Amino acid sequence: MNLFSDIRALVIDSLNAMVAEGALPDGLDFANVTVEPPRDPLHGDMATNAAMVLAKPAKQKPRDIADLLAAKLSADPRVSSAEVAGPGFLNLRLGNAVWQNLPKAILTSGRAYGKSDVGQGKKVNVEYVSANPTGPLHVGHTRGAVFGDALASLLDYAGYDVTREYYINDGGAQVDVLARSVYLRYLEAHGQEVAFVDGTYPGDYLIPVGEALKDKVGDAYVDQPEEVWLEEVRNFATDAMMMLIRADLGALGVEMDNFFSEKSLYGTGLIEAAIDSLKEKGLIYRGVLEPPKGKKPEDWEPREQTLFKSTEHGDDVDRPIMKSDGSWTYFAPDIAYHFDKVQRGYDLLIDVFGADHGGYVKRMKAAVSALSDGKTPLDIKLTQLVKLFKNGEPYKMSKRAGTFVTLSDVVAEVGPDVTRFVMLTRKNDAPLDFDFDKVLEQSKDNPVFYVQYANARVHSVLRKATEAGVTVDDATLASVDLSGMTHDSELAVARKLAEWPRLVEIAARTNEPHRVAFYLYELASELHALYNKGNDVPDLRFLQEGNTQATQAKIALARAVSVVISAGLGILGVTPVEEMR
Repeated sequence: MNLFSDIRALVIDSLNAMVAEGALPDGLDFANVTVEPPRDPLHGDMATNAAMVLAKPAKQKPRDIADLLAAKLSADPRVSSAEVAGPGFLNLRLGNAVWQNLPKAILTSGRAYGKSDVGQGKKVNVEYVSANPTGPLHVGHTRGAVFGDALASLLDYAGYDVTREYYINDGGAQVDVLARSVYLRYLEAHGQEVAFVDGTYPGDYLIPVGEALKDKVGDAYVDQPEEVWLEEVRNFATDAMMMLIRADLGALGVEMDNFFSEKSLYGTGLIEAAIDSLKEKGLIYRGVLEPPKGKKPEDWEPREQTLFKSTEHGDDVDRPIMKSDGSWTYFAPDIAYHFDKVQRGYDLLIDVFGADHGGYVKRMKAAVSALSDGKTPLDIKLTQLVKLFKNGEPYKMSKRAGTFVTLSDVVAEVGPDVTRFVMLTRKNDAPLDFDFDKVLEQSKDNPVFYVQYANARVHSVLRKATEAGVTVDDATLASVDLSGMTHDSELAVARKLAEWPRLVEIAARTNEPHRVAFYLYELASELHALYNKGNDVPDLRFLQEGNTQATQAKIALARAVSVVISAGLGILGVTPVEEMR
């Protein structure tokens, strides 16, 4: 059930009737006709722009169309009034019966209420985290992990066929640095004094890796030249780091469907195949790039390179894909990786990058556009920085990691549910302050607590009703007469519940799961306001002493709120609580 879709269908039917009657010309396109909440709730329950968007193609005044449409809509029993505002917007008020039937529909559907088929089963690949396998995940990765995972769940809820994917950057020079760092810990495990020079990883997390390597190979690599041990240690260290990363993700409740190794692209012909695909399209050439804009680096010199003509697909400049020594640039395997995604038949690709990859967006979009002949969209979402605070001060760096606060540090401090919700309290491209003290506060200012408290409050009411001998299972509540639900505070809750299916579709279309967190806070606010109003208006209290039917009717609305909160928290990967401690 989607009230906004239902009323939009009513608007379209009314417009078609106007066409049939000759009040509107044939051939009008209704695709841009919307029904949405008005900016000012005092203006009504819903508003439609139909008259505004159809006036020009119909060659009529917006207000004339709106007057005729208002008369049509007012004839429907669901619409109590249709009022023309301004130049031709149409504000609608729905009858109380519409809102009174909503809790029943929600309790009958359960957590399926709000699920959508907007995705139409389209295959979408969401790639997120994809951190270098050189150490534990840090707080920046945490935000990307939470955002990507919630986005994947949102798309699944909206009817997409979703694959969660992690790209293992194990083919670059950084894994050689990891191998050398592990080798130093290996020597240390053999009792040698070692020094971590610039460019190596000094974190304590590599101590057990060095010890594990010693357990595996004994002293076989001690004082041996690099060519003897580098490849084996690199593989051993990468595997160890991926085990650590998987454990970190598991602690956060993130499970990937697929891990794709960059290393698998080398020596397999996959990079060459991707570049050949671009060659066949005339997009690979030998050329000389213009010097960088702004101040020219002193060591810059024009030189011929192998370039991808990315400017033909929206990029600012063409991009090198091969170095002067004949080796691939870092961009080449990324092209090959996305070529592989395209060949796997995805209808949509989504990459979640850290904010420091902002300069990479246009070239990657250009590559996917070229590889798929413009048929496979790529949306790249950037996650901005997270600043950590504790006791009013910036949170100190982790000794174990050496240079940063780890994901496991954060989860150990506040738990996975709080971590996940807080990471979604800002849009992904906005900076986020994570205050360890505030996220554990039990106050309205803490959205995690406020939403969870609303759910717990409903379950407290359910328990008290059960103790009083009132039957409050969902099937019973769904059959209760709600015609007495007429107070403005009750109707406000119902109106907010009606927005949920629409919110899901908008959030899925824009790839913005933070909208779910915002909505849940607003829904919780309406529930708390209704509960508190009961302190002054006894008829609004959920438990109506001596009146089982009235109690069930009040609780039906509250239970509908709990159903939607649980569904929303499920999308965010947060476990709804039924009792606050």
